[in-house]
Amino acid sequence: MIRAGRRRAAGRGKPIAGRGKRIAAFASLPVLPLAWFVALQEHPPWMPAAYIAYLLIVIVVPGTMFWRRLTGGVGWFSADIVLGTAFGLAVEALVYPIGMLFKMPFAALLMPALALGVWRALPRRKLPERPTPWWAIAGAMVAVGVAAAWFVRVGSRLIPLNGPQALRPDSDAPHSLALAGEVTHHFPPRVPYADGNWLTSHWTAYDHIASAHWITSVPLDVLTHRMVPFAWILLTVLGAAAVGMMLTGRAVAAPIAAGLVVAAGDLVAWPWAVSDRVFADGPFSLGQLTNPPQAFSTVLLLPLIAVTAVLLRRQTAKTRGELFRLFVAAGVLIAALALTKATALPVYATGLAVAWIYLTVRAGRLNLRALVLGVGVATAYALTFFFVLRGAASSVRFDPGATFESLADRMGGGSAVPVIAAIVVVGWVMPVVGALLIKRRLAHDPMLVFLVGGFVAAVLGASLLADRGDTQLFFIRTGFMFGVLLATWGLGSLERRQYWIAAVALAIGVAAIYWGRYRSDKSCTSGSCFGQGLVVALVIAAIGIGVFGLVLRGSRRTWAVIAVAVLVGTTVSPTVASVRKFASPPLTSYESIAPGGIEAARFIRRNSGSDDRIATNVHCHQARASHCRTGSYWIAGYAERRVLVEGWAYQTRVDDTYPASVQGPYADQERLQLNDEVFSNPTRQVIETLRTKYDVQWLLLDDRVSAPPKNLDKLTELRFQLGSVRVYQVFPPPPETPFPPRTPTPTGSPTQTPTSPANPTNPTNTSSFPTNSQSPGQTQPTQPFPTGSLPTGSVPTVSLPIGSLPTSPTFPTGSAPTKQPTSPGPTSP
Repeated sequence: MIRAGRRRAAGRGKPIAGRGKRIAAFASLPVLPLAWFVALQEHPPWMPAAYIAYLLIVIVVPGTMFWRRLTGGVGWFSADIVLGTAFGLAVEALVYPIGMLFKMPFAALLMPALALGVWRALPRRKLPERPTPWWAIAGAMVAVGVAAAWFVRVGSRLIPLNGPQALRPDSDAPHSLALAGEVTHHFPPRVPYADGNWLTSHWTAYDHIASAHWITSVPLDVLTHRMVPFAWILLTVLGAAAVGMMLTGRAVAAPIAAGLVVAAGDLVAWPWAVSDRVFADGPFSLGQLTNPPQAFSTVLLLPLIAVTAVLLRRQTAKTRGELFRLFVAAGVLIAALALTKATALPVYATGLAVAWIYLTVRAGRLNLRALVLGVGVATAYALTFFFVLRGAASSVRFDPGATFESLADRMGGGSAVPVIAAIVVVGWVMPVVGALLIKRRLAHDPMLVFLVGGFVAAVLGASLLADRGDTQLFFIRTGFMFGVLLATWGLGSLERRQYWIAAVALAIGVAAIYWGRYRSDKSCTSGSCFGQGLVVALVIAAIGIGVFGLVLRGSRRTWAVIAVAVLVGTTVSPTVASVRKFASPPLTSYESIAPGGIEAARFIRRNSGSDDRIATNVHCHQARASHCRTGSYWIAGYAERRVLVEGWAYQTRVDDTYPASVQGPYADQERLQLNDEVFSNPTRQVIETLRTKYDVQWLLLDDRVSAPPKNLDKLTELRFQLGSVRVYQVFPPPPETPFPPRTPTPTGSPTQTPTSPANPTNPTNTSSFPTNSQSPGQTQPTQPFPTGSLPTGSVPTVSLPIGSLPTSPTFPTGSAPTKQPTSPGPTSP
């Protein structure tokens, strides 16, 4: 009876313990919203609140419904929520351009209704699920907290939005903002900073930014440089945790994968690895923050890997309907990924091809599932090349070793190229050693072959290919996630008693690489100098492996755990180290944006239609430089309007180290000459050609580039002036006969005396001078009254009533009514 009572008491205690664990798990969840608002504390609270509400209602809930109905889930509801959110972003990326074709920028609001329809239409079935342990959720939340701390201290400071530093960015941030503004207002998109040609680059990442801008009214620069990158970083951390759980079948993989995304990187021993700018190859890098397509492709890649695992593993029998729904989910992700980043789909496709060959050889017959996925990838890539990129030739070339030569040049040159190449390649490959811990019974898993094949393809792509902007490095940034999943799979295969051994070994590896980096001289440029830091790190790692292994006197498996964990630990990224201090933004030494330029561009945005065009004399990244670096994009970015000719260095970063040999002349010299003539020798004919042929309604002049022509304010109207920038508005020329001639009075009718046009009592009087349209509360810099806003003699001399002109205008006189868009369309928030 006593024993029976104890069993009953134990039985009664289990639900209580289970509830306690669930409560502990839910108690860690507030870390996510807290991290969100803390990381974005520099902005008014309504902005992060509006975006998170949009994400929950339009993306998270519908995306999870889509994901669970199409794929059947991955076995954990928490993982389904994360992967479903990424899937919802993929659906939004395809829905938004369709809506823009019909002038419906709010099309994403239809996603909840669409998801409900899919949920009710597809057959329901009970999904096998396991509860996520509280410690797994808590461990992932720790990684989220580290990511938020990094964003506060480093990420949010790399691209200044306000103050004097905002005028000195390199070209990457304004370029992303210009593309976001273009996708916000036009579809199909054109090159906004050199209007006239179709945009032959990937733009899907900007669909989410544009849709969020329309629905939440959060400013476009805040979304592009703050909220969306941070949201994608968090989704990458949590998405890796979800896929790690699915690959290993164990909840312990969640904190391991999340921790590796935050802390892992590559084996880098040179001084710039510990820079605040974080030149790592993971999500915590300047390349991720200034390149939204790369960050978005990482988010989309994770659910695609999960769907691929369900299809290739054949763990459970699937009906034809279930297979069809899985292929639909994969097709949506492949289509979105093909439109997002050129370096992402080839890495996935290579891994898929290797897995298909492996499965085909092993089974002795064609593997149709992998073949169908491969055909889908090829189709998506072909359609993207011909219809999105419009057959534009890639600038990527086959040039083995050029990547390492470029890295050597950045670090001072010298004869260190072979050493740098060895260090970089070893560092890239190091995370793959985690696969050595995967148990033998899983060695035949096709996903292991898939991940190894994709990772090797990423390393080869970054090593053998070259591009003038070093874009080949994005191959390895895509492959980074493959390495994280391989290391997670290996570490997640350990027995429970082995985890404390792995933790100590990881600490040994971390200490080794940090001591090696600390020993590196900050001014070294020779091969021996770079090699010294790596040798020091590897010697310490080897000693740590030997001593720890001898102390434990373990089995071969124990020695393998120690060696692999130490090597994985040496790949720890400078991300965590950079949390100790604030970031130093990668600014230029000069003002690449004209003083007053941001305010001037925003003035044009407020007072123009989405189809208005701007002409400018700004083409160079640095005004009055001896060599013109044609990478200016800020006008198109902040004005959210197309510019006739601003910059034309389409694919290359422009900063202080920009080489002079990669630039060519603008493709349309006639257009460029006409554009520049209006700022050097303006005439009525030149202005009319710009207005009628190219639909230019605004002129933005930077007097650092050239002084304003004396007669420009007579042919146009000065609307705004601040700093070194002036904004003029172009109007049609006045009619030659502004007043119709009097009709001869018929014989016998009473004679009518015409009312003087200067008579203020005449309600039908139309003055030839425009009226001020300044909105209430709008403060503009004080401007002199421009004389002769219309050509002399264009209207008869009239007498104006007293008081019709302001004595101290804060706005150039008589700003004409703002020109409405030439074609009907939505108005930007």
